[in-house]
Amino acid sequence: QPQLVESGGDLVQPGGSLKLSCVGSGFSLDHYAIGWFRQAPGDEREDVACINLSGGIKKYVDSLEGRFTVSGDHDKNTVYLQMNSLKSEDTAVYYCAAGPAMAWGSNCLRSREEYEVWGQGTPVTVLS
Repeated sequence: QPQLVESGGDLVQPGGSLKLSCVGSGFSLDHYAIGWFRQAPGDEREDVACINLSGGIKKYVDSLEGRFTVSGDHDKNTVYLQMNSLKSEDTAVYYCAAGPAMAWGSNCLRSREEYEVWGQGTPVTVLS
């Protein structure tokens, strides 16, 4: 059974950094696009970044590029999201999800409805 588990969320001061992990089990993340999403209370779940490990493709929402970096480790079957210079607006539950990389090609920034396997999320709280 394919599963994704996020970890690394924490309480952090503005300007601080966190590194989130998304560990896959039951399937290889190399064969999927892995997206990072976030959802703040009362808001819709929104795209953050995505990665296609086999194709070396990384995409970011324009407003976050430069502060957030997505990466992967094949041997650990894990995708990471490094978050720097955190702001109170970054407070949300962060999710990772897997989608059909071969169908999407380089365009992995997709609607949440198009992703197939989801983790349960890890909360990030940036103090204001």
